Amino acid sequence: MIIPAIDLIGGKVVRLFKGNYAEKTEYEFSPLERYRTYTADGARQLHLVDLDGAKDPAKRQLAVIAELIKSTPVPVQVGGGIRSEKDVKDLLDIGANRVVIGSLAVKEPGLVGSLMQKYGPEHIVLALDVNISRETGKAMVAVHGWQEESALSLEQVIEEYKKYGLVHVLCTDISKDGTMQGSNVSLYRRVCGEFPAIKFQASGGIGSLKDIESLKGSGVSGIILGKSLLDGKFTVKEAIECWQKE
Repeated sequence: MIIPAIDLIGGKVVRLFKGNYAEKTEYEFSPLERYRTYTADGARQLHLVDLDGAKDPAKRQLAVIAELIKSTPVPVQVGGGIRSEKDVKDLLDIGANRVVIGSLAVKEPGLVGSLMQKYGPEHIVLALDVNISRETGKAMVAVHGWQEESALSLEQVIEEYKKYGLVHVLCTDISKDGTMQGSNVSLYRRVCGEFPAIKFQASGGIGSLKDIESLKGSGVSGIILGKSLLDGKFTVKEAIECWQKE
């Protein structure tokens, strides 16, 4: 599945380079215009990151997000600074079909596990952003906007959550994010092979239809597309046709 994504700051569509707020590109079109274009092109799932909420949960753009979800005919998964059960409940209450949880999943697995049990694992996506260790080649999970590396590997975190019925993992190789230089195909092949029951969403680095083509057979169930769509490298329709073509 092709999953178009937008990031929001102050209700405006933006992109950060490798998560850096100082390296921000702001786009002229509105988030609703963008989502309407994506759904008209055939998107059946959308992704939204609230960058204001990621910086400060008290500044979460709930009203903006609620209006977007209400005006969009397909499901929207939402993330950005999820730090409590209230954050999860607020987003589900306004119609998000899934809530994307990042650092909290590493810092407080007991809490996030209980949220999976309470709200259903199908409504929680673990966003696991990784740095590939030069020494060991392991995918080590980073937290707090990629500013801090945890002591846990991607595989260790997934193993922890299998007992809670984990369904969705959004995995980003940080070194690829925003670069449009291709994704880490070998990483996805490895983890999808090790955890075939998990639905992995590949994120970061997609800059061309060839990059989408390269993920075929990797085992990923979805591909998050942000900058490449915003910059007009190709359309959602073209991406879907590429992904579905045998």
